[in-house]
Amino acid sequence: MDGEEAAALAERLLAGDRRALAQAITLVESTRPDHRVAARALLSRLPPRDPPTLRVGLSGTPGVGKSSFIEALGLRLAGGGARIAVLAVDPSSARSGGSILGDKTRMEQLARAPGVFIRPSPSQAALGGVGRRTRETILVVEAWGADTVIVETVGVGQSETLVAEMTDVFVLLLAPAGGDELQGVKRGVMEMADLILVNKADGALQAAAMRTRADYAGALRLMRRKAGDPDGFPSARCVSALTGAGLDEAWADVLALAAARRGNGAFAARRRAQAERWFAEAIETGLLARLAADPALSGRRAELARAVGAGRIAPDVAAEALLDEIGSPGRG
Repeated sequence: MDGEEAAALAERLLAGDRRALAQAITLVESTRPDHRVAARALLSRLPPRDPPTLRVGLSGTPGVGKSSFIEALGLRLAGGGARIAVLAVDPSSARSGGSILGDKTRMEQLARAPGVFIRPSPSQAALGGVGRRTRETILVVEAWGADTVIVETVGVGQSETLVAEMTDVFVLLLAPAGGDELQGVKRGVMEMADLILVNKADGALQAAAMRTRADYAGALRLMRRKAGDPDGFPSARCVSALTGAGLDEAWADVLALAAARRGNGAFAARRRAQAERWFAEAIETGLLARLAADPALSGRRAELARAVGAGRIAPDVAAEALLDEIGSPGRG
C-alpha cells in the first residue's frame, strides 16, 4: 500500500465506512513488514478525536459473564444512538495463532446492532494476553467514529495492568463468591479498579451478590483513593446482565468518574502518561526486532545466551556486552 492508498483508506475510515474499518484493523494487526509500513502511514493520517473517545477496560475472572455484561450494556448504549467498539482480546491458538473464544459469536445480538463493531483479536502470546496491536486498533476504531471503546481482557493477571495503561476507566467484573473470591483477587488488581461490579445479582444469587458487594466495598475503603478522583471512588455495585438491574447506575458511575477526571486535568494527564509508555514500549520492541534481523548480532546473542546458561558469564555482563556491540561505530 502506497501513500495514496493509505490516504484513501484513511478518508473512508473517517467517513465511517465499516469495510474500511475492518481493512484498517487487519492492516495494523499484521506482522508483515510491508503492512507495518502501510499501517504507520495510515495512523499518521488519523487526527486525534476531539473530544476524546471514552476508553473503558473490562476484566474479570473466567465465567463471570463478561461477554453477557458487555452485550447487555452495549445494547443499552447503542439504543441511545451511541457508536460502540468492543475489542475482545482472546487467548491465541498455539497452532494457528488465531482467536480461540470468538467473543463475537457470544454477543450475537450486539454484533447485529447498528453502530456497533466487535473485533475478537488473538493475543498472539503477548504479555498478559493483551493484543500486540490493541493500542493501534483503539486509534482506528476512534477514527471510525466510536463514542466508546470497550477493551475486554483475558482472565485475571498481568493483562489488567496493560489494559489499565491504555484505557480511561478500568472496571473489574466479579461473580457472587464471598470471601473465597475476595482472597483470589490480587490486591494489585483491586488497586487498579475504578469500579467493581458484582455480576449475576439475580434470582437465588442476589443475596450472595449483595454480601459480596459489601465485602468489596469494605476492602475498597481501606485503599488509598486515586489522586483527583471524587468521593465514592473506587466503588462497588451489584449488576445483572440477565435482568439489566444496575447497568444504568454502573454506566452513570463510569461517566461521572470520566467527567470528574476531565474537569480536574487527570484525564489528559493519564492520556499523556499512557502515550509516553507506548512510545517507550515501541522503542524496546523495535530494538528487539532489529536485533533479530541482524544475522551477526543474532548469532552473537545466541552465543552469549549459551555462555550465560553454562554459567561462564553473568546475565547482566552478557547483556551489556551485546548492547555495546549494538552501539558500536559502523552500525546503524
